[in-house]
Amino acid sequence: MSAVPYLALISAVAGLALAAFYYKAVEAAPAGDDRMQFLMVEIQKGARAFLKQEYTWVSAFVVVMMVLLAIVITPLAAISYLLGAVLSATAGYVGMTVATMANARTTEAAKHGPGKALPVAFRGGAVMGFTVAGLALGGLMLTYLAFVEWFEVDQAFEILTAYGLGASSIALFSRVGGGIYTKAADVGADLVGKVEAGIPEDDPRNPATIADNVGDNVGDVAGMGADLFESYAGSIIAPVALTAFAGGGLAAADAGNVGTVEFLMFPMAIAFVGMIASIIGSFLVKGGDSTDSKALSKALHMGTNVAMGLTVLATIGVAFWMFGDIADGSPIGLAVSVIGGLIVGWALGKTAEFYTSDHFGPVKKIAAQTETGPATTILSGISAGMISVAASVVLILVGVAVAYWGGELTLGADDPFAGIYGIAVAAIGMLATTGVVVSVDAYGPIADNAGGIAEMAELDPSVREVTDALDSLGNTTAAIAKGFAVGPAALTALALFKSFEFAVIQEGGSLSLNIGEVDVFIGLFLGAGLPFLFAALTIDAVGRAAAAMIEEVRRQFREIPGLREGKEGVVPDSARCVAISTDASLKEMIVPGALAVVVPLVVGFIDVDALGGLLAGALVTGFALAIFMANAGGAWDNAKKYIETGAHGGKGSDNHKAAVVGDTVGDPFKDTSGPAMNILLKVMTIVSLVFASAFV
Repeated sequence: MSAVPYLALISAVAGLALAAFYYKAVEAAPAGDDRMQFLMVEIQKGARAFLKQEYTWVSAFVVVMMVLLAIVITPLAAISYLLGAVLSATAGYVGMTVATMANARTTEAAKHGPGKALPVAFRGGAVMGFTVAGLALGGLMLTYLAFVEWFEVDQAFEILTAYGLGASSIALFSRVGGGIYTKAADVGADLVGKVEAGIPEDDPRNPATIADNVGDNVGDVAGMGADLFESYAGSIIAPVALTAFAGGGLAAADAGNVGTVEFLMFPMAIAFVGMIASIIGSFLVKGGDSTDSKALSKALHMGTNVAMGLTVLATIGVAFWMFGDIADGSPIGLAVSVIGGLIVGWALGKTAEFYTSDHFGPVKKIAAQTETGPATTILSGISAGMISVAASVVLILVGVAVAYWGGELTLGADDPFAGIYGIAVAAIGMLATTGVVVSVDAYGPIADNAGGIAEMAELDPSVREVTDALDSLGNTTAAIAKGFAVGPAALTALALFKSFEFAVIQEGGSLSLNIGEVDVFIGLFLGAGLPFLFAALTIDAVGRAAAAMIEEVRRQFREIPGLREGKEGVVPDSARCVAISTDASLKEMIVPGALAVVVPLVVGFIDVDALGGLLAGALVTGFALAIFMANAGGAWDNAKKYIETGAHGGKGSDNHKAAVVGDTVGDPFKDTSGPAMNILLKVMTIVSLVFASAFV
């Protein structure tokens, strides 16, 4: 049993080795002609410059948090926090680097058809996927081994939880900052380029095009990578922290006791088998000759499906091995909890696909509504997003019920710890195959950039046809990944909330959630409103940054002679647009990012019961808002792309312009506010858990 953390660590190293292998494979692929390589380098320079500035700004926040942790908890918690933050930032930077290297190579491969282009884009995404999973799991295992097993330090599990807080801090600012950047550029490029000037998407005349392509990498790659890093680490920490804080707390010296060690090791074992399954699955993604989205989707998702199947089989074996001798009931119960979580995560992704793919009714309905203008287009997208919330809520409740029952089946219905532990491990079930899931998600921005380079380099239209097919699939995979991420966020937040309750009791306090008590009631409503405030701040930030971008693009079209007409030798000032997005996003991310940390700290030091109500209220409304925004935004985006294939008048028609307006509204929904919402929930909960002893 004691070998499990070492096995998990070895699997993490194997994941990082695979990332290095895929990096070399992408690097060896041809990058195209001089124009394509110039565009690739410009995108890479812009992305690196942004991340350098973003991490410089965020480092000040990290230092403040380290000082606070060192004073309130222990200096070792500050070290653990820093490790989580640094590894999360590293994963994002590595992913951005390879994505900006894979874009031109995917474009070059697209000259020879989708069978060549899809594997290049996937391998670029796989570097991100396995770097995220490898660093998250490896760093967490080293933290556990160092503080719990090797040195048995006091407050070992508070120190371990601080690792998750470090990852969450970087994830929140990366998602918010990167999301504001990418959507300011995207909205500016679309509204002035496609609607006002009537030029194609990614046209080299558009000054915001380079900024838009940079944004794909800093928001949808680096930001997404930090997000999934935090989700993956948090899903492992949650059941470990729950075990440690239940029953009055656990000392590191007692972590190896029979009846305790199994519960600490089980999530690590699931992470181990999930990593191995993901590695195997990644080798099964192969492209075909068809640009049909169904064929491309089948090829891309083959690795995920195989990885999930292998994880299911391995989970059953792990459950019987670990709990065969200590279970009051059947060991299969906790396997059911994990597998139920995995299936619900898959179902959440499929629900997102139904509401965001142009193969199904909701997107086609939105496209049809463009016949009567932008207003009805927006209304139908809002409706689709809201309906998707209902379906997702039902799924998550089924997952909670199955996971709770699975815990009781193994440990007995009389054990108050049983059901909530089942829910906690269901979250790691959803994210066990993070390596291959992130690989598929990061593929999307690479394909999007490849299309942009094909347009800006003025390649043959057949190349853009291939990249558009890859990009359309990428929009759907992104929506699936967002649905996949928000489910475990809800379950992890619930498990961390229960750990927070145990931690408060351990320190001699108590936690009430009786809404008849006025402090709980106040906290509940404060928490329910907080996600709306967070969403408003981030959407408004995108609006202000986009307004500055729009004015700059208009100015260049107006003041640079021959730019709009595309005269030879006349080029836009793309650097100015990159600077506008960079400056705006860095300034605008501070308030929303700080909100998630400051509010629970302030409320917790005033009244712990009010903080409990706040966390409960935020969990419910935040989950619903995250689903609504991600799916509504994805539906608007693919409705626009559906029209661009020739439906309802095609490109340049009034219907297309109405769809672009809908897509513009959806951009900050799906790529800024929505994805950051699940991080908001976990940051507030993990801050509360880490500082529980100080509150009491």
